[in-house]
Order: sequence, then structure tokens, then C-alpha cells
Amino acid sequence: MTTGAFSPLQPGPELRKPSTMISIWGQIQNILEKSLNPGLFKVWISPLAAEVRDDVLRLVAPNEFVAAWVRDRLLDDIVQAATAVLGSAPTVVVDAAAPGSAPRPLRTGRPDAPVADAVADAPAHEAAPLAAPAVHVAHAAQSVTARTASGVAHPSQLGLPLDMPASTRALNWRFSFDSFVVGPNNELAYAASRGISRESLSADTLFLSSGPGLGKTHLMQAVGHALCGVSNRAAPRVEYLTAEEFATRLIAALKAREVDRFKARYRDVDVLLLEDVHFLQGKERMQDEVLATVKALKSRGSRVVLSSSFAPRDLKNLDTQLVSRFCSGFLAHIDKPGFETRRRILCEKARLHQVMLPDNVTDLLADRIRSDVRQIESCLHNLVLKAKLLNRQISMEMAWEVLGHYAQQEVVMDFEGIVRKVCEGFGISPQQLNSRSRKREYVVARNSVFYLARKHTELSLKEIGDRFSRRHSTVLKGITSIEREMSRETPLGRQVSNTLSLIERNGRITYP
Repeated sequence: MTTGAFSPLQPGPELRKPSTMISIWGQIQNILEKSLNPGLFKVWISPLAAEVRDDVLRLVAPNEFVAAWVRDRLLDDIVQAATAVLGSAPTVVVDAAAPGSAPRPLRTGRPDAPVADAVADAPAHEAAPLAAPAVHVAHAAQSVTARTASGVAHPSQLGLPLDMPASTRALNWRFSFDSFVVGPNNELAYAASRGISRESLSADTLFLSSGPGLGKTHLMQAVGHALCGVSNRAAPRVEYLTAEEFATRLIAALKAREVDRFKARYRDVDVLLLEDVHFLQGKERMQDEVLATVKALKSRGSRVVLSSSFAPRDLKNLDTQLVSRFCSGFLAHIDKPGFETRRRILCEKARLHQVMLPDNVTDLLADRIRSDVRQIESCLHNLVLKAKLLNRQISMEMAWEVLGHYAQQEVVMDFEGIVRKVCEGFGISPQQLNSRSRKREYVVARNSVFYLARKHTELSLKEIGDRFSRRHSTVLKGITSIEREMSRETPLGRQVSNTLSLIERNGRITYP
């Protein structure tokens, strides 16, 4: 099994400090191209121009949306790559080009990949963020229709903000109510989400909770899409972001002394969609601001949709007033889908892929993959790609081959088995895992045990913590940390995700 090696990126002998700015940025880009997802690199790194002076690396993005996204999501990766080239960590500044201007392509240091080409070649789901919609919505999608003053509908080009400040996240056009497969496990959450988007839900706050990969994000974004399309208001203002992004923007506002502008932005919307609120635990300043924001929104009749991997009662180190606000609206939990729902999910995804999935293959996948919807989608996607690459029909034999890479119908390991497999996967001993050391590899491994134990055992958070002589809140924080790392397209996040996938695949007993 592949072990986790979390050593920092070290400069090789070929990465000597160059004499020109172009070669410096070119080498930094080369490192980023190898470490980042190709789609991320094309859309967010390729369009950047660079200027290096002393120990400051200044990057210029085509617009504020790109600049904000890079600052919030890729800054650590850029600093790490720049450190490898320059020999010491520089100060990285990301600015937006002045209106009507654009970063000079020459400054990218990559003449073989001009900005325009990099954007044009980006995959459809990684649409380059160069234009904005005419709707007054902070996060719109490619399928959102904008209306002109004459009332004529026109499809917006890329679904990004125009007259509002740039937002950290854009809605994914695939996540609509029409594409959401409803079953007994999620019908209440679906109905509540529909209701709040139509203003037919008596509550003005909705709290969605579930394990990872079960549809929280899909429903959150579906609410945003529905509001863009059917709201009674001419131009609904919708903000969609994670709690971590909210905190990051608050810190930036505090540093820039623009707190009033920050407050005005998030307290003057029709709907706030805030994901992963468990991130707020232990962060009192952030909790105060979220609480004040929610109060302000409720006082003006706005709606708030929140999501978390945990029910409000399980959140610790959270202000009691904030928990009370979370519980004041409608609470909806999403469970794992049953066989029939999994089967319908496969049929719907196959339709989107424009392929005919044989009934026996559909039954096989639905029976064998039970953990979450994300794994079901991933398995089907890999099956379809394999069939297309080999120019063959999808068959049971091919399905069995693809299933070998996924956790199937299984006998779940007990807690001790999880600990053993995590130690093997990360190359550490049980004593190191249970130590008080804050070494990164130990912390990541320990948090991985918390994550897997919560996902695959019946142990409560308190019981998991007791096994390590840790508090309930420590377990919750560790699980949140792992989920956050795996959701990011960073080298560490991908390594953690791959290691846990190997553990889940090889650490269980599967039926033949």
C-alpha cells in the first residue's frame, strides 16, 4: 500500500534562482502544473501575469473574480512553488487588472500557453471565469438566464457576477432540482429545499445535514438556481459560499479595514447559502459575525440555508445563540440511499452521459456501492470512460473490473481494524498515532481515523474521542479538517483522499 509522505516540496538542483522575472514565473508555473489538477491550472493559473521584485511575487489576474479565487484557494500552493524556486518564501500579492486592461501575456513566462488559448481549451465544467451575467446574483450558473431591461431573456455567457463584488463560488449548472434523484432517504430535505426556494416553507431558515457525498451541496446549489429562475423578485441577491470562505473574507476585510463593506455585502442579500458551518467551531470572532449576519437577514425577511456534516446538537465550541438560530428553522437530515434510489441515480447519471446502461450492470453497481452518491457517480463515470477509450460496449465483465477500484458490498472493519490500516497507509506506528505529537503526518493520520470511524462504524463522536483520550470537540475538528483537505485540489488534499480510498478499498472484506 502506498504510504503517505507529507514532506514539504524541496527545490531540485535545476531550480536555481533565475536572473529574469519571466524564467522565475515560468519555473513556478511548471511546478504548479505538475502538482495541481490540469483543469485548475488551465483556468486559474495560466491567465495570471507575474512580476517579481525583491521578495515580493505580484500576480495580476484578468478580473477580481479570478484574483479572489486564487487568493482564497491557491495561495498556499503558489507560495510553496515559489519557495522552491526562490529558495525562501516570498510575499505573494494577487491583484486584478484595471478595468479595460488585461495582464500582458509576455509576463506569464509560458509563450506556448497564451492566456486566451488556456481559457478556450478549458473543459466545460471548468469554464474560464472571464465574463459575468446580467442577473443581480452573487453566484449564478451557466444555465441561468439573464433579463435585459426590455424583459427579453438572454443566456448569460459564463454565469459569474457582474455588478456585485466577486464571490468565492459559482453555482454548478449540473446541480438543479430536476437532476436530483429523490428517495426515502432525502425526500424531506428535497421538499424543504424546494419549499424555501418557492417561499412556501413556513420557516425562513433551513439546516441540511448528512454525511459526505449524500447531496447537501446539490440541494444548496439547486436552491440558488431555482431562485435565479422563478423568484418573484426581479433581481434576487444570492450569496453562496462555505463557512471557511466566509471566515477568510472576514479576515481579509479586517486587515483591509473594510469591515463595513463586508457586512453590507452579506447582510443585504435575499438568500444566504452557507455550507459546512461546522468549520466555525472554536472560532468565536467568526461565530459572532455569522450570528450578526443571520440576525440581520432574518430581520429584513431574507432566507438562510445552512449545511453541515453534523446535526446542530453535535456541534461543540459553538455559541449557544448561534446553535439556537440553526435550530430555529427547519432541520432536514439526508441518509444513505437505498438500493432502488441508488439504481435510479445510476439511470439518471447514465442518461446525462448519453449511454445505455444494461439492467444487470445497473443492478450490480447499485448493489455493490452503498457508501455515498459521490462514489456511485465516480464509478459510473470511470466505467463510461473505459468503454469509450476501448471502443467497447459496457458489459458485466467491464463493470466488475471497474468495481475493483471501489469499496463494494462489505463487512465493515471495527475500530481497531481502521487504526491498523491507517497506520499501514501512513507509515506510522500505533504509538505515534496516539501520541500528543503535533507532527503533521501524525495529525493527518489521527484525523483520518476519526473520519473513517465516524463514516464506517456506529461509534459516537464521544466514543471515538475516548479511544484516543481526546475530547468530542477534537474529533469533530479533526473530521472537519480532513473533509476540508479532501475537498481542495491541493497536493496534500489529493494525497489524503487517495490514501483513504486505498484504505477503504483494501481494508475491508468484500463478498465474491
